[in-house]
Amino acid sequence: MKLLRGFTDPAAYSDGYVSIGNFDGVHRGHQKMIATLARQSHADGVPAAIMTFDPHPIALLAPERMPPRLNTVEQKAELLEQCGVDVLIAYPTDRELLGLSPEEFVGRIVQSELHVRGLVEGPNFCFGKDRAGDVARLRSLCNATGLSLTIVEAVTDGDVIVSSSAIRTAISEGRMADAVAMLGHPYRLTGTVGSGAGRGRAIGVPTANLSGIETLLPRDGVYAGRVSLEGVSHPAAVHLGPNPTFADEDRKLEVHVVGYSGNLYGRSLSVDLIDRVRDTMPFPDVTALQAQLNQDMATIRRMGGKTP
Repeated sequence: MKLLRGFTDPAAYSDGYVSIGNFDGVHRGHQKMIATLARQSHADGVPAAIMTFDPHPIALLAPERMPPRLNTVEQKAELLEQCGVDVLIAYPTDRELLGLSPEEFVGRIVQSELHVRGLVEGPNFCFGKDRAGDVARLRSLCNATGLSLTIVEAVTDGDVIVSSSAIRTAISEGRMADAVAMLGHPYRLTGTVGSGAGRGRAIGVPTANLSGIETLLPRDGVYAGRVSLEGVSHPAAVHLGPNPTFADEDRKLEVHVVGYSGNLYGRSLSVDLIDRVRDTMPFPDVTALQAQLNQDMATIRRMGGKTP
């Protein structure tokens, strides 16, 4: 799959089909829409393209309301490729784009720049200045310009419509299993391994301290996850928060990779969160902490085999 930063390679997307949106998280609702996009495109032998915005339009219009991202552009590209997308256009959002009326957006962006056969969107798609264009207006514009339009219905998880905002709420509240169920894949955090206090290694549970994470962090606690290193997937114990047992109030994200003893310092590391194990809590001494960690490891080994 090609990742483009703007309309730089028309041959990669012209005469194909496109879905336009933010696709934050590439969740099950997005996946249903993309499956339709890929099916239409590949049946016609033309490209399946996604156009997204980097940064999110809210970052320019109302930065104080900008929600934390669920994934980076690179993570998004990886997930979209797995769904059958041929090209991701991460358009550098600017005020000129945000000032286009719905009619101008379709004319300049969809017809003149993308030059596609049609669009595949969700039922809540909005476009144009002040989000003035909705699905009904898009259908009218597509009919007038000869573009095809397919609207894919939303996906629900129980009584909840699967959406990026619902997933953010679940992650923020520590409901990782709910978030993963809506995502349809584990929730990935990526950072750089830095140095820590060395307490984990001293008690037989060495940890990698991750910093520079650009996406939403969950509620403090211990989580089950997985880490892939040198082609081998390992269960991982993830602790986020302070360490009250040692009177350490700094909020840190620490990852213990089960069954791995190599040096990770300075490396970029991704951990896929699967489920929540417990809250962060103080222990009376190191012996009690070690006993709890042993219980955590047994739980995490069981959870680590679960995937959506």
